[in-house]
Parts: sequence; structure tokens; C-alpha cells
Amino acid sequence: MWDERFRTDEYVYGTAPNDFLVRVADQLPEQSRILALADGEGRNGVWLAKQGHHVHSVDGSKIALEKARVLAEQADVSIEFEQADLINWRWPQNQYDAVVAIFIQFAGPEVRRRLFKDAIASLKPGGLLVVQGYRTEQLAYGTGGPPQEENLYTEQLLKSELSGLDVLMLSAHDCVIHEGMGHSGMSALIDYVGRKP
Repeated sequence: MWDERFRTDEYVYGTAPNDFLVRVADQLPEQSRILALADGEGRNGVWLAKQGHHVHSVDGSKIALEKARVLAEQADVSIEFEQADLINWRWPQNQYDAVVAIFIQFAGPEVRRRLFKDAIASLKPGGLLVVQGYRTEQLAYGTGGPPQEENLYTEQLLKSELSGLDVLMLSAHDCVIHEGMGHSGMSALIDYVGRKP
């Protein structure tokens, strides 16, 4: 399914980094080792590498990763790319200064809880989990994201499922975003940054 979505000359979610990621990037230590989850065509991983970070970009789509490699070459940055099914991936433990999870809402509740647990385990102590996703109100907008309500976030859900982290930011808001043809228009968003004790 994801290969088919990305099988186009266009970058489905654009080539510019996610606005929220850019806004919170100053919280990342210099030259951090960062895991970019479901990084797709590489817009976020490439931008992080341009800021001097060491990026491990993981995605399940071969075609998305091919496009991400082109984007990295154009930006003259080096990234560790890996094709993997995150649901069955052997996650590194205590390895990353940050894990970036931008719109990774392909998973239902049971799998999502496991992904969050694995993401936290992969952080070093003091590491940051950076999450942006759609809230349940996004279904009314229809401007991106999954059609399944159970894949969407609420503030209470993130507080509960990420309870092992110290919350540095948790903000629900609506705004217009322009991220390629995949995310475009008024959107119901939620932003989260948490620190591993």
C-alpha cells in the first residue's frame, strides 16, 4: 500500500520539514543521534541531518526510501537509511538522543502502544520523544491522516500511553498546514515532546 502511495514523481508530503519539528528542534542537543520513524520520503530526516544530527531513517516503503536517498544526495547529507516493518523490527535499546514520530498514525491501538513502548526503550536516559499527529477531530476536516478514529490521538491518550516520560509539551490546536498533497488544509493537530527519565 505504501509503495503505491509513494509511486509518483511528486513528493507526497513535500520536501520541506514538518513545521512543529522545526519549532522544537532547538531542544535537541547538537549532533544528536536521532531515529526518524516512518520517515517516508525523507523530508524530516534530511532536514535534521542538515542541522548536523546523525539520523537513522526507518520506513517500510522501498520506493519512499529511494526518494529519500535522492533528497539526501541533493542536500549533500549522509543518513543511515533502513527499510523495515516497525511492527516487527528489532528496535535498538538506549541508543538515541531523540526519536521523531511525525504522523505515524498507520497503527491501531494495540500496535500503537507497542510502537510507543519500543520508541521509549530506544531512547537514552534524557532522550526526547517528539510526536505530532492528528486528533480525532481531524475526521471532520478530511485533509489528511487515517480514516480510522482509533488511530488518531487525544491529549489523554498520549498522557496515558507515554506515561513513562516527563511531559515537556502537550498542545492541541487547529491550523492550516501545507505538506505536499498528503497533508493540506485546516487540520486538528496535537504536539508532544517528552523526556525519558
